[in-house]
Amino acid sequence: MGASQRLSTIDVLRRGWRSSPELRAGAGVTLLLALVSAGGRVVVPVLVQQMLDRGLHHGVGGAVFWSMAGGGVLAVVATGVAAAATRTRMARAGESALCALRTRAFRHIHRLSLATQTDERRGALVSRVTSDIETMSHFLSWAGVAWLVNIAVMAVVLGVMAVYDWRLTLVALVVVVPMGVVLSMVQRRLAVAYDTVRSRIADMFAAVSEAVLGHHVIRSYGAQRQSTERLESSIEASRKANVRAGVISAFLFPSGDVFSVLTVAAVLVLGVWLGPAGGLSVGKLVAFLFLTSLFLEPVAEFTEIIDNTQTAVAGWRKVLDVLDTPVEVIDPDPGVALPAGPPAIEVQGVSFGYRDAPVLHEVWATVPAGAQVAVVGATGSGKTTLAKLLTRLADPDEGRIVIGGVDLRDVAPSSLRTSVVMVPQEGFLFDTTVLENVRFGRPAADDDDVRAAFAELGLKSWVDALPRGLHTRVGQRGDSLSVGERQLVSLARAYVANPTCLILDEATSAVDPATEVRISRAVESLSRGRTSVTIAHRLATAERAQLVLVMDGGRLVEQGTHEELVRLGGVYAAMHRRWSSGIEAETAVQAR
Repeated sequence: MGASQRLSTIDVLRRGWRSSPELRAGAGVTLLLALVSAGGRVVVPVLVQQMLDRGLHHGVGGAVFWSMAGGGVLAVVATGVAAAATRTRMARAGESALCALRTRAFRHIHRLSLATQTDERRGALVSRVTSDIETMSHFLSWAGVAWLVNIAVMAVVLGVMAVYDWRLTLVALVVVVPMGVVLSMVQRRLAVAYDTVRSRIADMFAAVSEAVLGHHVIRSYGAQRQSTERLESSIEASRKANVRAGVISAFLFPSGDVFSVLTVAAVLVLGVWLGPAGGLSVGKLVAFLFLTSLFLEPVAEFTEIIDNTQTAVAGWRKVLDVLDTPVEVIDPDPGVALPAGPPAIEVQGVSFGYRDAPVLHEVWATVPAGAQVAVVGATGSGKTTLAKLLTRLADPDEGRIVIGGVDLRDVAPSSLRTSVVMVPQEGFLFDTTVLENVRFGRPAADDDDVRAAFAELGLKSWVDALPRGLHTRVGQRGDSLSVGERQLVSLARAYVANPTCLILDEATSAVDPATEVRISRAVESLSRGRTSVTIAHRLATAERAQLVLVMDGGRLVEQGTHEELVRLGGVYAAMHRRWSSGIEAETAVQAR
């Protein structure tokens, strides 16, 4: 549980107020309008009292009567205008604050390290910046306004009640106090209940996200039943959490009505008992009953307001928990620019792990400037993690990585992102055209630059064969293209970025032979004149590399050229023998 999860409701609201300048802007004017709205509502009871006492007992002229009636109309209109203006200003300020909050949350998530991103489920993070923030929208557009207006109304009405008769005012307060105690007790239980609701909704989002994104695997393995059971379990947990919160709310709402009736009854009984002998005229008693109703309206409405507030606060806690997640990769300010030209890379005693799961152990390696390096090893040996550390998606737990003579922690982000580019094993594509996906590498690139990239990589015939060429939409996550075709687009994206250092995670193990040839040729063209580090899944890449790094169990166990490592007869030689045997067996089968 993050520190934000331990904050009380008041603490969360106070922190939200401090951290949202959009809410504070013009708050004084909004408060003034709320007070005007509240003051206008007490005018009518006062006019009723004057008309009853002066009109019935003393008689008033028509001019006085109509002037009081006109004043009442004006007060009602002014109250309505002020109330509308208050709500409009609060709604605008609230939506501006939520917009800024969503932006902050997204930016913070993007700054989180590889380890943090691995620990957190993506569906839960999506829930934080969508569903959880959405709960705050209703609060700021309605409940937040209601808090402001109702508190202003209660303060003004209570003051007028005290002027009319302090005894009746005291009775009203004495009856209302137990209601406040009950609401406070229920509010604490609601806070816990709605926090659980937001957690279960996040779990459900994660399960739905996995079920949708993993539908190919689910259908391929006939795992619909397991997937459905897991999804139904998360939905059922969400239902139970909502039911529990609903049961507590069901007790909260009628309690307000009960205390309101008791308060009016107590005021009426005491008022009749006091009567004129106690200095209480009929007009004053009627006006006081009006004022009591005005005072109790917000109190009764507070039950629904508290319910809505707790929902919003629970969501706000979850968002704060994301914002409170420490950013482990701190960008230097201003940072050092990497030197021009292909850089040398030094990995100096690097260790790294995900929480309690160590992945890399004291890795030492040197990559010469402009060298073509292959990193090989069994699945889970730490190859891909090392590649991500080279692009500073995370910082080592121990040791450091030096590129071009500069510690990676000291490199300016703008220089790092333009100088060091990683092409992942499964290139992520956005739901737009091939052209726009490539331009993510360099937004300033025009159509001719993108066409030139495909031509230089030997991919012009492939991209021209697409239904609309560069303007072909690739679908969500690039699903309209094959794995190999997504890799081709990713390579073109890296080419237009024009980095001096290329980190490549091969995807040739899941592509057809023709696409593999295209990828290999494109990689060769892309790597030319650059320092390149390739996570090699096929040892044919290692055979062509100038330097081979062999990973085993998170350690760098061997390094050298292909020929040197084969002669060494160690881990790499054994891998190469198994790979060669597999190739020979496959060739023999094809020959039959």
